[in-house]
This record gives sequence, C-alpha cells and structure tokens, in this order.
Amino acid sequence: MQEEQPLQVARCTKIIQADGEDAKYIINVKQIAKFVVALGERVSPTDIEEGMRVGVDRNKYQIQIPLPPKIDPSVTMMQVEEKPDVTYSDIGGCKEQIEKLREVVELPLLQPERFVNLGIDPPKGVLLYGPPGTGKTLCARAVANRTDATFIRVIGSELVQKYVGEGARMVRELFEMARTKKACIIFFDEIDAIGGARYDDGAGGDNEVQRTMLELINQLDGFDPRGNIKVLMATNRPDTLDPALLRPGRLDRKVEFSLPDLEGRSHILKIHAKSMSVERDIRYELIARLCPNSTGAELRSVCTEAGMFAIRSRRKVATEKDFLEAVNKVIKSYAKFSSTPRYMTYN
Repeated sequence: MQEEQPLQVARCTKIIQADGEDAKYIINVKQIAKFVVALGERVSPTDIEEGMRVGVDRNKYQIQIPLPPKIDPSVTMMQVEEKPDVTYSDIGGCKEQIEKLREVVELPLLQPERFVNLGIDPPKGVLLYGPPGTGKTLCARAVANRTDATFIRVIGSELVQKYVGEGARMVRELFEMARTKKACIIFFDEIDAIGGARYDDGAGGDNEVQRTMLELINQLDGFDPRGNIKVLMATNRPDTLDPALLRPGRLDRKVEFSLPDLEGRSHILKIHAKSMSVERDIRYELIARLCPNSTGAELRSVCTEAGMFAIRSRRKVATEKDFLEAVNKVIKSYAKFSSTPRYMTYN
C-alpha cells in the first residue's frame, strides 16, 4: 500500500473560468512560485474561493483540500456578527446621524457605480464621537444590517498587548479576516485606547501602543476605498486622538452624537416600551420632559426599572406611575449620586 504524501500549503489567488471546460486555479506556493492547476477528485468547485488557503499535492500541485484562514484565534473570537439584528427603526434620537452614516457607509457598499461614474473615491473611515450611551454602536450595527455586511466589533483595549508587536499583528490579521468577507464593517470602539496623541517620553508601554496605531494607519492607507471594507471608530474623547489618524483620507467623516432632544427622548422611550406590556395612555412626552440631558442608555434603564416596579407590585402591565417612579430612581438618584464628593474623588 502506497503511503500518502503530506500536502503543501498554498493560496488560491485567482479562478479562471473557461467556456465549456473545467475552471483553472492560480495558486501561490510560499509566495514565490505560481502555478495554474486543477482540482483534485475529492474537491468540489464550490469549496474553493479566491484568496483561500488550500492544500496541494507535491507532484502535480492539484488542490486537494480547502484550508481555514491562518488567523490568530484571539482575532476570530472578537465579536463577529454575520448580520446584526438592529435596524434603523430600533434607534431613536439619531435621525441626522443615521442619514450621514447611510451616505458615507451604506451608499458605497450598495451603489458603488454612482461613485465610479463620478470618478471619486467614497470615504474610507468615519469617526463617531459623543457621550457614552448616545447610540454610536447601535448605529454602526444598523448600517451593517442594512448592507448585509459582516459586523466586527473591536474594543480598543483588546489591541493593547504586553509583548512587542502583538497589537500590530492583531490589527493586520483583523483586516486580513475582513478581506475574506463579501462586505465587512469593522467597528473600533474606544479607539482612544490605541489612537491617542503621541508623546516622546520614552515609555515602553506607550511605544507599543504607538506601534499598534501606526499599523492601523498603515492598514487604512492600504485598502481600496471602493472595496468591501468600511471602518468606523467611536470615542468619548475625540480631543485626545492623534492628528495623523484624524486626517482626511483615513477618517474622512466625523459624526457627532449629542444628547437627544425632547422629541428624540420621547421616541427612545416609545421604542423600548414597544416590547413591554404597558398601559395605552402613557404620556411619553411628559416622562421625557422629566429626563433632561439623559442619554438613550439611561432612558432604556428607565423603561427596565418601570417594568421592575410592575413586577414588585405583581401586576402584568406597567403604568405611567411606574415610569414616573423609575425616573426618580434612575435619573434623579444618579444625578444626586454623581454630584457627591465621594463619587467625584473616584472620577
């Protein structure tokens, strides 16, 4: 019995479709030699895609097996959603911000020919900035849902590694994974963790963070703006970001997420109350007036707490009184807590 030879790893760089004949595949072995090969008997044409790693035999270099991408598990374990379940109707108080995001992210992915006809490149990246809890992440997920794009959420602190070069390598592999998707939105949350302004103080940890940021800048410069990747970044502190990251050509648009107005607060309360069992005659505008300068996250907490008051009273529906008591507990108690001297010393 003949011993089976081990396979060699290669990458399929192009698929050549010929009329009336089987497709041919251009493979790259060790990034040096290129061959035009066919498929082995055990492989279906539907299993092979351009850019995929494959196993080939060492004699005829025929493709014998598709291989998974060689990407660090810590990168693939980042929050990846093939299609987020958040839609524009789930977001309140962000009408203007949604319109801007649709223009710079959704339009290039769904109608790229409009940019080609005009001869311009669509924006590469967008910076979302504003107080926490104002809907930055929700808007990014809603755009991904609308465009059927894979949504990859990366927390900036996840890219801060203790070994030299690890953070930069993770950024590189993150974009490599994104290129394998049909369409992909990479969302960097808390980008100020790695994108802060550079200072020459000689600290080793800061130098490693700067290497990670420089690799991120290199990746932003390296991908095609008309391609399948869109980059969104979010921060609560835009004033701390490095100017090199903010310049046009990298982050072309800056979208501010401010606190919602009265109409926006009423809309947010209605959205969260829609999934609850509540009385019909609740005056959401009155409740919104009692929550000035509140974020969407705080208003959601008000709705949750109103439901808790109903549960404590062993009722099946939440009443307007429950919402008013929830405002006193969530909004006013937090304002009192955040103004105490002890809280201020911790922040």
